[in-house]
Order: sequence, then C-alpha cells, then structure tokens
Amino acid sequence: MHLRPDQPDSLASLTDEVLACRACADRFAATRTRHSPRPVPWLSATAPILVCGQAPGARVHELGRPFDDRSGDRLRDWLGVDRATFYDRTRFAVLPMAFCFPGYDASGSDLPPPPLCASLWRARALAVMPGVRLTLLIGAHAQRWHLGRARPVSEAVADWRAALPDLLPLPHPSWRNTGWLKRNPWFEAEVVPELRARVATLLDTAP
Repeated sequence: MHLRPDQPDSLASLTDEVLACRACADRFAATRTRHSPRPVPWLSATAPILVCGQAPGARVHELGRPFDDRSGDRLRDWLGVDRATFYDRTRFAVLPMAFCFPGYDASGSDLPPPPLCASLWRARALAVMPGVRLTLLIGAHAQRWHLGRARPVSEAVADWRAALPDLLPLPHPSWRNTGWLKRNPWFEAEVVPELRARVATLLDTAP
C-alpha cells in the first residue's frame, strides 16, 4: 500500500489510493459472501453536508454508488432532497466507517465495518473535505467514532440537540428499522423537520 507522503493529501490522490485498497481482501474472502474488496469513496472538497454511515451493503457493492438502495430512498426522504441533489458532490459527500461491503456472517447477517478501514483512511478523508458544515452520523459505529463514546443509537439520537450545530446523529434508514420508527414517533415529528431545515439552509448558501 502506498504510504502517506509528508505533504497533505489531495482529494484526487486519496480517492485513487482508496480505490486501490485491498487491505481486507483476506477478511472478505473468509466471509459467507467470499467477495473481493470494492471501495466506494464519495468524497468532496466543497460539499457542506457529509453523510457518515456504517458500510456499503450488497447492492451498493454491486452498483458502486452509496445509498443506491431502499435505505437511500428513505434517507433522501428524511433529507428532503431528490436523487440528483443527493448525488451532486458539490452538495453531499459520503464517508462510511468502511469503504467496502463487509459481507455476511455464517447466518446471513451483516458483518460490522472492519475497524482497519477507519484507522487507515478516516482522518485523511476528513482532512480533504474542508467544506463540510454538517455531519450526519448514521448508526452506532459512526456515532461512537465522532461523539467519542459508545451509546445505544436510541439514546444518541434522542440527545440530538446536544450534538448540533456540526453533528446530527440519526438511526439507520434501513427498512429493518421501520419498527423502531413506529416506536419512536418523535424522530419523524421532531428530528426530521430540523434535519430538512438545516439541509435546505446549507444547500441554499453553498457556493
């Protein structure tokens, strides 16, 4: 793997390094899916909104574009934006806790993002995205890394006001979380309107 030079990364050079990364090849080959690494970086030097999720799913692994699935449809609904706006890298960047699909375990459940990915790339990726003004923390892994401590997702999201103005914790938009959303109607009643308002303001004022 290419070692980090003394000079700061450029977004283009870092993206090329991420795309070439095969650090987890042996780990992925040992999963139920036995897949090869396919990093999906979606970085931007100017986007004011950064989406930090867990890791690409199987569909994103196949298509090579983040949140290009039903979870992405729900997320865009929460944000109040269409697909064209979401995939405009002058407006949104996406930095998951792992750039590759981690695969499934023996029972067919999603594996967690390998910590190695964040240790290799996360600080460098954040450094090449100086335009970010709001970071959306989707799920426990992103919330733990950015908020500095492990908390249940429900607790972190319920305490969303404490993370503002730079951070906003969110549940995962997976359709598997439909039950959680029904049990916690305050999220769509209180958090989603605030999220949409902040997104709209940042997009209106973006260069």
